Amino acid sequence: MIISMIAAIDQAGGIGVENRLPWRLSADLQRFKQLTWGHHLVAGRKTFASIGRPLPGRIMLVISRYPQNLPPGCLPADSLEAALDICAVHGESEVFIIGGGEVFRQALPLARRIYLTSVHTFAHCDTFFPPITPGEWWLLEEHFIPADEKNEYPSTFRILERAEVNLEHIV
Repeated sequence: MIISMIAAIDQAGGIGVENRLPWRLSADLQRFKQLTWGHHLVAGRKTFASIGRPLPGRIMLVISRYPQNLPPGCLPADSLEAALDICAVHGESEVFIIGGGEVFRQALPLARRIYLTSVHTFAHCDTFFPPITPGEWWLLEEHFIPADEKNEYPSTFRILERAEVNLEHIV
C-alpha cells in the first residue's frame, strides 16, 4: 500500500488558519477530488471538522479519541497506525493523508509520495506542513496554474516521490 500525503502549502509551509483553508483554489480542489476518488482518506479530528462531512466517493478515517462524535460514513481510528492498518485490511492500494499539521508530521516518515500544491503567497497561517528534507524526495511532475477568477493565487502542482537508495548497486 502506498502512503501518500496531499496538501496545499503557502510559501512559508502554511496549510491553514483558524482551522480553515486560507485560499480559494478551484483547480486544487478539482485535483484533490480526482486524485483521491475511490480511496481511503485519513484526517485528524480538526481537519475533519473543517470539512464538516464525509467526502463522497471516498472512505474517510478520522483519528480521534472520541469516535462516538463522528457522523455516519466515517471510520474512527485512535492513531495514525490504526488508521493505516484499517486501510491495509480493506485492501487499499494508495491511502491519502489529508491533514492536519500533526497528522502530516507523524505521516511524513512513512510516506512514499506527496501531492503538493505550492500556493504562491504568504497566508499568515497558524498550522504548517512539516519540512521536506532536500535530497529525500524526487520531483516527478510539476505544473504551474495561473491565478484567475476561480483561483485566488497562482500555484504549482507537484508530485514528489521518496528517493530510495538501492544498496546492491553500491560497491
